[in-house]
Amino acid sequence: MTKRFTSFNAALTLKVVGIILILSFLLDFLILLLPFQPTDRAWQINLATALVDRGIVPLVGLGMLFVGYWMNEATSDSDRPQAVDLRFPALILSSVLGLIFLLIFPLHLNNVRQASAQTVNQINQDAEQAENQLKNQLSQFQAQLNNDQGKAQLEQLRNQARAQFSELLKDDQKYQQALNNPQIPQAQKELLKKFKANPQELDKFIAQQTDPQGLANQRLSQIRQRKEEAQKQAKDNAWKSGLRIGISSLLLSIGYIIIGWTGLRGVGGLQSSGRKATAR
Repeated sequence: MTKRFTSFNAALTLKVVGIILILSFLLDFLILLLPFQPTDRAWQINLATALVDRGIVPLVGLGMLFVGYWMNEATSDSDRPQAVDLRFPALILSSVLGLIFLLIFPLHLNNVRQASAQTVNQINQDAEQAENQLKNQLSQFQAQLNNDQGKAQLEQLRNQARAQFSELLKDDQKYQQALNNPQIPQAQKELLKKFKANPQELDKFIAQQTDPQGLANQRLSQIRQRKEEAQKQAKDNAWKSGLRIGISSLLLSIGYIIIGWTGLRGVGGLQSSGRKATAR
């Protein structure tokens, strides 16, 4: 008697927990649909990702529900049907979820592919816009340097920079303080050592830093490098998302379809056998 009571409580606990897991997933599903934007690709991607991430919850719930009913039947001495049998609607739900996750698999891959292409296209447009803006600035600056006033200002800027560096390099105390200063980057300290060893390197450095074409080329190289990095990151994120969500969705659909369709076929077989027995 005690063993049967314990089995009954265990079966009831499994069924209750299973029902709660299934209902919590359905509630999450309804909440995730809001706001309803079926034509928005980003909304579709986020919905598919959230559903697949939560997809294991009702699968566990279905397993616990059926185990609970199996324990009731295994420990019950009576063939009387139970007052509330949720197995048939659970099998219907499992079949529906299997079809949903099966549809998510190709739809999510297509959405991720299109979203990645759109992101890459936007990255290219932003990079092209930045390059055009840089070229316009370079053209304006070069136009200013074509007159005597612009050349004089550039030469004055070079002389000021040369004087500041020369003053620092000639004063050993200030030079050592600069090398020992933790706030100065190591790359600048290496430049100071290089200028100290060879003063001609200072003139080359100042000429490079005040050359509009050279600075524009450096900036252009940085823009293209960032563009390539952003494109690679967008493609990697799309590939990872498509692979993870796609495979997970396919596996979930297989699991739900096996549970649902196998169970429904079993129920149909039992009903057919029952009708044959009644006819006899």
